[in-house]
Amino acid sequence: MKFIDPHIHPSSRTTDDYERMALSGCVAITEPAFWAGFDRDSARGFYDYFRQLTEYEPRRAGQYGIKHYTWICINPKEADDPQFAREVMAIFSEFLDKPNVLGIGEIGLNKNTKNELTILEEQIELAAQYNQMILVHTPHLEDKLKGTRLIMDALENNGKIDPQRVMIDHAEEHTVGEILDRGFWAGLTIYPNTKCTPQRAADILEIHGTERIWVNSAADWGPSDPLAVPKCGVELKRRGHSDELVTKVIFDNPQTFLSQNERFTL
Repeated sequence: MKFIDPHIHPSSRTTDDYERMALSGCVAITEPAFWAGFDRDSARGFYDYFRQLTEYEPRRAGQYGIKHYTWICINPKEADDPQFAREVMAIFSEFLDKPNVLGIGEIGLNKNTKNELTILEEQIELAAQYNQMILVHTPHLEDKLKGTRLIMDALENNGKIDPQRVMIDHAEEHTVGEILDRGFWAGLTIYPNTKCTPQRAADILEIHGTERIWVNSAADWGPSDPLAVPKCGVELKRRGHSDELVTKVIFDNPQTFLSQNERFTL
């Protein structure tokens, strides 16, 4: 089952996971910059992290025939300190031209604070200035609907962002419809305890269709599954859906979205 995992954090996982993914049919991944499980205390920490994403991790994935792409940003959780966030944003230009960088992400909101929203707006503006695609993190649990709407408003208020080049990830049953209605792409994150299970993701796809939707694992240092994408494909097949539909969801759709950046090739 050939697939792309368009949102995963293998820098926080072991090399064995690359092998398992390759054996299961993974041909490419994208790794958004994200919170490392602790707050970094200097912009230099982000500089080294961005080097890991653009230099080291592509070589590690390549050993198993997996193409590794990435996104650059300061994540929403650490963006609540605007002065610190701007120090990090000042180094973006050094990395946005790297051959495996597809855009700015995963930006968004964590607790929907004023500071988070300010830095979100500034990163959206940077994406507009550098003509970058955007990958968005939406808040968790009770803050998700409000945060998703705030994020979409910020994107639209900028006036220079093409919604077709924006993926709004971690969508769930109560947000996916609005995301699609406003012209953005929606990502379904398959997690064992939060976000979507394979069964819930399959339900959403059956209700909303397969246009402008991808599935991903977002597997990181917490409870998560780097094989979540093919497991969603298995669930769709179990329900009687065609191989063509499964391929569209787990391969064609992410390829279509990501190929808007000419650096993404398979």
